Amino acid sequence: MAGGPYNIPRNTKGEGRFFYVFTTKALIGTVICGVIGDLFIYAIILLISLSGARINTGIWMLIGFIIFGFIGFAITSFKIPESNNFEITRKAGGEYIYSILLRYLKFVRRKNRIYTFFTEEKKDGR
Repeated sequence: MAGGPYNIPRNTKGEGRFFYVFTTKALIGTVICGVIGDLFIYAIILLISLSGARINTGIWMLIGFIIFGFIGFAITSFKIPESNNFEITRKAGGEYIYSILLRYLKFVRRKNRIYTFFTEEKKDGR
């Protein structure tokens, strides 16, 4: 029989863990996205309350924090699966979602372009 529970080694890149689940990066991503979710839900509640309806703000903001917080946790913690079925998973498989988003944002911010050159002549001679 085994001696008891043991820790499974994981790739955490030298980060400590909070509450056994959160790395520092995942905790920060969860809180930031949760606050963004709260602001989003609060704006929606303000728009609805302008029509005269009364809404329980606390419960809806908690739900928004949980949903957007989970999205932030997923972005900072999960990797894109490696699969040959789809083009994107073939090229980006095994990379963290946040690293791909950061590269995309840097690409857009620098206003880079991707040029495609055709070497074959088209059918109508152009």
